[in-house]
This record gives sequence, structure tokens and C-alpha cells, in this order.
Amino acid sequence: MSDKYQEALDEKKEALEKCQKEKNVDSCMKCEKTFDCETRKDYVKAVYESMSHGETGGFEF
Repeated sequence: MSDKYQEALDEKKEALEKCQKEKNVDSCMKCEKTFDCETRKDYVKAVYESMSHGETGGFEF
């Protein structure tokens, strides 16, 4: 069962992978825009939101 956070994560992951493919890299760390990239920032945000389901605070692993 998928929730809105997982759906958002899947969407952002797809965008990130598309960007990497277009730039012919297999990691954002190999890209010159690593720390200024909105696609990467959106993906990282979606990861945190999927882990916390929109709640603030720490994570339990």
C-alpha cells in the first residue's frame, strides 16, 4: 500500500535518476551542481518526509 509520502518519494527519485542519466553520471556527487541542485534537494526532502510522514522530530531506525 502506497501513501502520499511514498508516492512523492517515488516521483522525486524518478526525476533524480532521469537527471543523472541526462548528465551521464551514476551519482549526484559526480555532478558539478551537487549542492545547488533543486532536483537533489527535492529528493532529499522527499526522503525525510517519507521517513517521518510529515512529522517533525527525530527518526527511529
